[in-house]
Amino acid sequence: MFADSADIQLFIKKVMEKQYFAVLASVGQGQPYSNLVAYTFTEDLKTIWFITSRNTRKYDNIKANKQVSLLIDNRRNQPEDLSGAVAITAIGTVHEETTSTNQAKSIFLARHPYLKEFINQPGTAIIAVGISEYIVASFSQTQRLKIN
Repeated sequence: MFADSADIQLFIKKVMEKQYFAVLASVGQGQPYSNLVAYTFTEDLKTIWFITSRNTRKYDNIKANKQVSLLIDNRRNQPEDLSGAVAITAIGTVHEETTSTNQAKSIFLARHPYLKEFINQPGTAIIAVGISEYIVASFSQTQRLKIN
């Protein structure tokens, strides 16, 4: 699929630039839970940010278990996606952004300006996911990219 880690990294960036939403997977009370989240990311792919209200099951889950994954894919909802689509799983650890909130807000709103009102509500948390690994999977192949 990809010759080296630079090719994988470039592919991941291209997909993540085109897609605005990811599926967040978390665990709470022994149960898996998935949500769609709007996201943005750092150029070095080390951090993915999303926002959420603090009074949600999603927030409770990530406070209790900081290990999450995000699924981002390039499917177009067509039959040929079975053999042509690629799914990217980003695995990492979450923390609520409390020190660089203005920078995180700025970066997030550059990609999602329609969420300005929501991000500025007092109950909204900016969540940073420190990525440890990306898994890129097609129908027949899987490759990993460790993030240092």
